[in-house]
Amino acid sequence: MFAIVNIAGQQFKVRKDDELFVHRLEGNVGENVEFSNVLMTSNEGKINLGSSVKVKAEILDHLKGDKVIVFKKKRRKGYQKSNGHRQYLTKIRINELA
Repeated sequence: MFAIVNIAGQQFKVRKDDELFVHRLEGNVGENVEFSNVLMTSNEGKINLGSSVKVKAEILDHLKGDKVIVFKKKRRKGYQKSNGHRQYLTKIRINELA
């Protein structure tokens, strides 16, 4: 069984015991969170759209992603600008699709 769920503005295909990185969520490490915005579920080939299934997960860790370098340059003008960014992420484990 798997589900397509909307978590923090992004869609993820999740199964039981999956671990994934999502945008930073409210809550402390070890707390349980519940996602009710499930777009689709599939159980042995039977597809249900917009079902009333809830996805329960546990917060494993809060961390920062890899650094992304943004470099801007205008040729022959002497303009160079470098900027970096690290996204705040939360690692979660899917406990239950109920």
